Amino acid sequence: MLAHRPTETRAGVRDRFVTAGVAPDRVAAALADGGDALHAAVVGGAKDWAEEFGGPLAAALLAAEVSALTAHLNSRASAARAIAVDVLLDEFSAVSVAASLGVSRQKVYDLARTGKPAPFIDHVPWSQP
Repeated sequence: MLAHRPTETRAGVRDRFVTAGVAPDRVAAALADGGDALHAAVVGGAKDWAEEFGGPLAAALLAAEVSALTAHLNSRASAARAIAVDVLLDEFSAVSVAASLGVSRQKVYDLARTGKPAPFIDHVPWSQP
């Protein structure tokens, strides 16, 4: 469930959830819905909105975990884009690639420099079989 976290940080994250009384199924639910339930509770305006998640600490931890997952997914997509740009530069000029992507020529060079595979999750929580 915490596969989006670096291996060396998972135990600390898990410990914070345990200490706050947040069950693994609650974490899985927050990740599976991308934080939709948290958002709905916040914008619902009820004074005790966090109670359904186990209180404000639990809600904050869950929101942080959704944020960590989305940051991981953003990095994963950025890496794929960077690798694709590097491949494009083998066949096309930086000006041409930049025009096709709607970015500057310098951005194309920046992207190509950062493209390297990393240990990313294979599937998002909501597409797991």
